[in-house]
Amino acid sequence: MKLVCSQSELNTALQLVSRAVASRPTHPVLANVLLTADEGTNRLSLTGFDLNLGIQTSFSASIEKSGAITLPAKFFGEIVSKLSSDSPISLLFDGISEQIELTSKGGSYQMRGMSADEFPDLPLVENGTSFKVDANSLVQALRGTLFASSTDEAKQLLTGVHLKFSENDLKSAATDGHRLAVLNIKNAIKNDNFDSNINSDEYQSFNVTLPSRSLREVERLISSWKGDDLVTLFCDRGQVVFLADSQVVTSRTLDGVYPNYDQLIPDDFSKSILLNRRIFISALERIAVLADQHNNVIKISTNILTQQVCITADAQDVGSGSESIAAKFESEDIQIAFNVRYLLDGLKAIDSDQITLCCNAPTTPAVFLPEDSNLGFTYLVMPVQVRSDN
Repeated sequence: MKLVCSQSELNTALQLVSRAVASRPTHPVLANVLLTADEGTNRLSLTGFDLNLGIQTSFSASIEKSGAITLPAKFFGEIVSKLSSDSPISLLFDGISEQIELTSKGGSYQMRGMSADEFPDLPLVENGTSFKVDANSLVQALRGTLFASSTDEAKQLLTGVHLKFSENDLKSAATDGHRLAVLNIKNAIKNDNFDSNINSDEYQSFNVTLPSRSLREVERLISSWKGDDLVTLFCDRGQVVFLADSQVVTSRTLDGVYPNYDQLIPDDFSKSILLNRRIFISALERIAVLADQHNNVIKISTNILTQQVCITADAQDVGSGSESIAAKFESEDIQIAFNVRYLLDGLKAIDSDQITLCCNAPTTPAVFLPEDSNLGFTYLVMPVQVRSDN
């Protein structure tokens, strides 16, 4: 392998694929990135794969001789990041010694790698289901739900996001057992490009649950794209591949039947409170300074006479505080308590100036909705049960 490439492009590619390199590899080669040079296309491809998450990207390079080798991701990345961006990088590998020579302005480095033959193949889905999704819609779906997934590995299925593809719509949902975020996006799927080996009736409700870690990389990757490229998804045999332009992300799926979350959302509510989202968030962030000192719990109470909502926190030996903000409601007064961090996570994901807090009782699920129902976002939070002040 012999090539010359841009330092900045190589550095960017390394930072990207290194996110899929195992931190505690079960085999030494999994701590490496795979470099593959193709003189026919004049492109250098980099791959990171920890057997669960795989990321591959490629960019143009001046390639004199094709070849492939794996190099330690951390060591290689640190060297490349510190090289001058003013000078191109030359890579030379004789194909025998498993040692690569890297040359840049004023410096030369030798690194010992491992054979590309030892690197596991990135899963490719050739059969099964494939369809194209609008990139902005996919990013919106992930940003609106990823935060609500669980971090408890004992509840592995809940550590992922459930994606449901129905005709032209994409529905994403995530829950950790204490809160639930659901976002339904219309016209996210481009059916004209749909190609599947499953029949159309099955496609009407195709769904998959993917690890949040994988989807965060997908969201990060797509967010950095320029233009309106579509994302192609390939799904088959426990694997999903996201493909666009010169970049590929592969992920295993999570086994099991995702909870029927629609059943968790109450059909109607006896109380609703209309709030300015930004003002509500600001008040919660100030109160959270105290709430963080004691279980993150805040209380929300209404006063129908003043049309205000009072937010309070009591940190026992530390102190207490309260904030009052204007609101609109007609129902009888209520006092309800929440984990303030859960509220802030959900409110920041709602793209609306006005939001409605819907509830029935201090011990039953509460739901936050954007004023515009066309946004298709629902955020359910379980209240915290606290002792009465009386």
